[in-house]
Amino acid sequence: MSQQKRKIEETQDITGGAAAPAAKQLAMEEDKMKALFNQKIWNTEWQDNLRDTIADAQPYQWGSITDLVDDSLLRAVRKEIETEIHFTLKETDIYKVNQSGDLANLSGLNWADLSRLPNMYKLREILYSEPYRKVIAKVTGSKYLSGKKMDMSANTYTKGCHLLTHDDVIGSRRVSFILYLPDPDHKWKDHYGGGLRLFPSVANNIPYADHCAKLVPQFNQIAFFKVKPGYSFHDVEEVKVDKHRLSIQGWYHIPQEGEEGYIPGEEEAWVNNNNSTLAQLEFNLLQEYEYPKDERKLAVKSEDEEQSLAKLAQELTALTAEETSVLAKFIHPEHLTAEGLKALQTRFLEDSAVSIVDFLNDATADSLNKLIKHRELNEECPMTVKETKKPWETAKPPHKWRFLYLDEAEFSEESDSEKNQLDKELYEVSQFLQSFTFKKFIAAVTCLVPMTQSVIVRRFRPGSDFTLADKLQLNKNVKDLMECVLEGTLSLSVFDDWEKGNVGGYQVYMLNEEDNGDDQAVVHDDGGESVLINKPASWNTLNLVLRDENILEFVKYVSWGAKGSRWDIKMLWDVKASDDDEDDE
Repeated sequence: MSQQKRKIEETQDITGGAAAPAAKQLAMEEDKMKALFNQKIWNTEWQDNLRDTIADAQPYQWGSITDLVDDSLLRAVRKEIETEIHFTLKETDIYKVNQSGDLANLSGLNWADLSRLPNMYKLREILYSEPYRKVIAKVTGSKYLSGKKMDMSANTYTKGCHLLTHDDVIGSRRVSFILYLPDPDHKWKDHYGGGLRLFPSVANNIPYADHCAKLVPQFNQIAFFKVKPGYSFHDVEEVKVDKHRLSIQGWYHIPQEGEEGYIPGEEEAWVNNNNSTLAQLEFNLLQEYEYPKDERKLAVKSEDEEQSLAKLAQELTALTAEETSVLAKFIHPEHLTAEGLKALQTRFLEDSAVSIVDFLNDATADSLNKLIKHRELNEECPMTVKETKKPWETAKPPHKWRFLYLDEAEFSEESDSEKNQLDKELYEVSQFLQSFTFKKFIAAVTCLVPMTQSVIVRRFRPGSDFTLADKLQLNKNVKDLMECVLEGTLSLSVFDDWEKGNVGGYQVYMLNEEDNGDDQAVVHDDGGESVLINKPASWNTLNLVLRDENILEFVKYVSWGAKGSRWDIKMLWDVKASDDDEDDE
């Protein structure tokens, strides 16, 4: 699934994204409406200065206004939200946030009924009033903004909540805004987290891995930016403390029919252009700027090798004593006996997936465990691209994934004296996993013939790293492949705080439930209807999963609260069926 335009359902929509019935709305007199704002915003010179500041802002056109509206009004709005709106915690691959609950619902609320949310109604009316919209249009250079299509939502970020990199390009959005409502009597501090971070772009649709601007939110402060497809990338930093970062998120849209500035066909052209941008993201540019590359090397070089792998699907004894001895240098002996292999094969054929606990033998596992713990506890973890030292690199772009990975080509060029011991042992395990003998083990367990391979050592840092759900890309370069891939993940996370899932780092396989091609955010569903596999990070466990195009996979963002990084080695094989499997197929 593409990341740029996924619908980020941060909260239930307060207005339903549509105009309230005009006949029922109580129009506020303009002078009273203006009186509810900070009077500086009506000053022409102030507007001109803000417009110039926004025009020069980096990484794109954005700005903020402090003390936007009447303090007593916003305090009353905050109290209404706290007492009248129920929030429930929701997680997807791209966010963790408290969403407004089902009040039958705010999206269906009759805004003429002022008994429950009178101050929220008043705030919405002034934010979408014509004079204020004209100010926002002027300072952002956005021409006209719709007063009919109102689009607001309330949300609260508590400890662990976050929103990953995206550009807000959905439908007819023209300007995005966030009005902050944390505790009005206490300053929100930088180390609390929850900041709005903005990312520069390497090229259209390709954000840089690290942010270059950040806003620490305060009560009665509004941040806003012009929605620019492929460039307005931003995220919400994880909240690190037990405090509520309450806010109102909203958008101004392209003028609708009957409004000033309406241009027939403009909205359709805007949406179609965004779809073209999306297609570009999924193919050409993303492939050019994506690291690590999806490079599946041909792993079977002759028909004899292919047949020897296929034979293991029917005859586990085809694994010779010499090959078993080679495998035993890394794999625990219990998985290499005829009984052990048969048990793994039976489980995989039943479920198209199998978890192999205590996969590495004791000597290899103990050495890696000590070395990884030493790095976690005694070495500073690099958190930016500039801090990262070879042979490690940062995966990018961040609207697809972010983690550290071992660049094996770079590592192999280092002299023995330069090679770090942990890097060396991880590299050796990786090389073993790429060996032809290991592919024989995989063939024996899965009854599949691995024809290509991709192996990568990864480190997911707390407070930084993740992969977002993505569609499977089938290999079209090798004939007679199955329309699926075999994926393996050797989890090497040394600390034991992963099981509850509250610090992220879990790996999810789930059904792709796109509706008519709509680009939905992938939901981590507690009901389990769409989630097929949910594996927390663990120590020395190999997970094998047969995955087709209808299955999405992601590694959830690792929270600041995790004791250490999620370490793993990710494998991918394009496969052929054995002869018997082809007959069944």
